Amino acid sequence: MGRVVGPWGVRGWIKVAPWGAGPAGLAAQRSWWMRPTDGEWRNWAVTEAKVHGNAVVAAVGGCVDPESAARFKGWEIAVPRSALPPPERGEVYLDDLVGLDVMSVTGADLGRVGAIDEFGAHPLLRVEKDGAKRLIPCVAPILRSIDLEAGRIEVDWEPDY
Repeated sequence: MGRVVGPWGVRGWIKVAPWGAGPAGLAAQRSWWMRPTDGEWRNWAVTEAKVHGNAVVAAVGGCVDPESAARFKGWEIAVPRSALPPPERGEVYLDDLVGLDVMSVTGADLGRVGAIDEFGAHPLLRVEKDGAKRLIPCVAPILRSIDLEAGRIEVDWEPDY
């Protein structure tokens, strides 16, 4: 759902850059699963959270000052799927795309989605095939269709791009 970008304020709050459509869904949760890049997931109580621009600022258990909040910088944040509302008609959660086959509009097999990466403007499908990896923008007009039942994504992207 997001990544901690650092401490916020003087009371030990953290600032989170959310992934996906926006910060409101993350700010509404009162329990986050958090982990450092090389660590295990652990459940943390969120005592208070609010939307701050395009980010979320929050007080999590055990943080009482900026120094204690600084240890969370870079940690990933997730919530259980059961805590999320069902997607609206015509929408999907990005996580649902992992594992789907990716085909070009001309029928070329580009591989399978191994992960979704976010580096800024829009998500990228990390598509893997025969040990090779490629990043395909997950945005219209490149993303043409998603068929969850068939396990397939169609993109306007070719193998030689």
